[in-house]
Amino acid sequence: MKDKVFHIKAVLTIDGRIKGSPYRTLAVAAGDSLYDLAYTIVNSFDFDFDHCFGFYNNFKDSYRSTEGYELFADMDEQSQFPGVKKTGIYNAYNEINKKLLFLYDFGDNWEFITQLIKIEDFKTGEKYPKVIDSAGDSPEQYPYYDEEDEYEDEEEFEVE
Repeated sequence: MKDKVFHIKAVLTIDGRIKGSPYRTLAVAAGDSLYDLAYTIVNSFDFDFDHCFGFYNNFKDSYRSTEGYELFADMDEQSQFPGVKKTGIYNAYNEINKKLLFLYDFGDNWEFITQLIKIEDFKTGEKYPKVIDSAGDSPEQYPYYDEEDEYEDEEEFEVE
C-alpha cells in the first residue's frame, strides 16, 4: 500500500455540522506520514501550521478514542497513542471508507472528519500531495484576534 496514492476527503465541521461545510479532497502518497497529511489538510484550508494535533476514531469525544495518533507522542509528551511523524498514512487509513477525526489546535478545536475514499496508482508526472476537489471557503483561522484589543484587555485587568 505504501506505493499507492490515497484520496482523502477532509470536511471541516462547523458547529458540529458536516452538511454544507467546506471540504477538500486530497491526493497524497500513502507512504507519507500522518504529520505530512496534517500539514496538507491545514495548508489546504489556508491555516497556519503552528499547533498540536491528533487523529482519533471517536468523533464525539477524542479522549474516549480507542485508536489515535498524536503529535504529543513525537514531542516526548505523555500520550496513550503513537506519534504522527513515523506513522504512515497507509497504516492509519487501512481500508476504503476508513474515517478519523483530525483535531487541530487543542485550544480552538478545529475538527475535520477525514475519510479514505479512493486508492489508485501513482500517475507519471503528477506531484503529490495536491488538492483534487474543493468546496466552500476557508474560515478565518483567528477571527477574533486583534492586537490592539489584546492590549486594552490587559489594561482592564491590571492589579494595583
